[in-house]
Amino acid sequence: MGPEVVSADAMAARIEDGSHLLTVGMTLSGASETILKAIEARFLSEGHPQNLTLIHSAGQSNRRDGIQHLAHEGLVRRIIGSHWGLAPRWMDLISHDRVIAYCLPQGQMTHWYRSMAGGMPGHLTQIGLGTFIDPRQEGGKMNARTAAEPDLIHVVEVRGEEYLFIEAVPIHVVVIRGTTADTAGNLTADEEAMKLELLPAVFAARRFDGTVLAQVRQLVPRGSLNPRRVEVPGAHIHYLTVAARPHEDHRQTASVAFDPRFSSHGFRPSLLEAELGPLDERRVIGRRAVLELHAGDIVNMGTGIPNDVIGPEVLNEGAGDLVTLTVESGVYGGRAWGGIDFGIAEYPDALIEHPYQFDFYNGHGVDVTYMGFGEADADGNVNATKLGERATGAGGFIDITERARTVVFCGTMTAGGLKVVVGNGRLRVTREGAIQKWVTRVQQVSFNGVRALRRGQRVLVVTERAVFKLVEGGWALIEVAPGVDVEHDILPHMAFRPQTSEPPAVTPPVVYENARLELSARLTRGEARDRNG
Repeated sequence: MGPEVVSADAMAARIEDGSHLLTVGMTLSGASETILKAIEARFLSEGHPQNLTLIHSAGQSNRRDGIQHLAHEGLVRRIIGSHWGLAPRWMDLISHDRVIAYCLPQGQMTHWYRSMAGGMPGHLTQIGLGTFIDPRQEGGKMNARTAAEPDLIHVVEVRGEEYLFIEAVPIHVVVIRGTTADTAGNLTADEEAMKLELLPAVFAARRFDGTVLAQVRQLVPRGSLNPRRVEVPGAHIHYLTVAARPHEDHRQTASVAFDPRFSSHGFRPSLLEAELGPLDERRVIGRRAVLELHAGDIVNMGTGIPNDVIGPEVLNEGAGDLVTLTVESGVYGGRAWGGIDFGIAEYPDALIEHPYQFDFYNGHGVDVTYMGFGEADADGNVNATKLGERATGAGGFIDITERARTVVFCGTMTAGGLKVVVGNGRLRVTREGAIQKWVTRVQQVSFNGVRALRRGQRVLVVTERAVFKLVEGGWALIEVAPGVDVEHDILPHMAFRPQTSEPPAVTPPVVYENARLELSARLTRGEARDRNG
């Protein structure tokens, strides 16, 4: 007996007040827009469902859609998620104490689903110790309202080592999306740009006798699907709905309704044509950062400068076959997209499931991860999760940075109006940013410098004008751009004095020229920066 095929309105009507609702997606990929819109419409017209707990691993919005449809006071009482940087209404609700908000690392949420699916009382991990996830700091509580709520995360000891234990919570309803379902409910994801965490989410709901709602593009007769293509067996799906307007409500990603480049094998044109931006502060940061690569590295690119600059520079330098570029969604290779389409890639070599990608990031760890940063402090801590009232959340930041062999934080020296002139192998600051990013103490600890040194990680901050290395006691200034004066352009913009070598090294002038870095030749000859230096 297959699932019942119903309208999205009928699905929304089955969600009871106070339910725990889990949604699967990333940016707008995998977002079940038809169902989410129906839930929003019912609440706005009837006032129900209300007081939901919304649970989601990755950020799921393009600033307008996705879980933005559920960002109404009263509809959701509590949110447990990882990232809201592309969900402005959620950040507003969180910052103004209009919702209880817990932030968990993205990868740990996918693993939490698996633990709950397997009948465990919660999830055990060391990822997040010493950060704001740790209950001895903030316990992942993102506002004052949540501070008064019970802890969801606890510190426990196993065989003499500390771990974080994330309590299981019941999953009453899960919303998933696929491409095709047969009349028995067997669901594929052939045209999806990411594989995500469909089965762990579904099985977590099944563990608690929850209801599984699925949105698809089309229905086909039973027996017409290759069983190896099936991502979720129909036996685990209760209700199906077919998107009536797939170009609007079942888009492959925010910017694209459907393009086989993101999900299908076949002809792969040269990837040496990735679009490069102007030679500005963002691009020179990326150009300097790629000099940390070694041939054979497996690399992670975070959102922002890393994803927007690192990938294009590597591809345009013809070095795409010498390193493996990955994104946390489970993408390997190809030409990654960014912004509201972060997490997808044209012509990827492989797409694996979200939780397995984080198994690798958490276990072995990537050789190099490139991440953005908002603040860095005198103790070597980094904040990328909460700046002022803007609570973006962790996403995959904590999962990935805690186990990477080399961590390269990429960002400007100051923020808020910075202007520079780049060219002829030099950089000159013409207007300084109004916001100081090098502070005595970060607002929120997203990355713990002391613990990183204990783990033996190599940690750098690459800015447009200088490179800093994490050392015992804080940061050391190890490199300065040509044309930059340490006493005038660097030290006045730090709340503490970094350790310095006399004199610091000079960044290769080619970084500040509109010329090839000859990265492929450098990697082949083994001329990347010394990781032990």
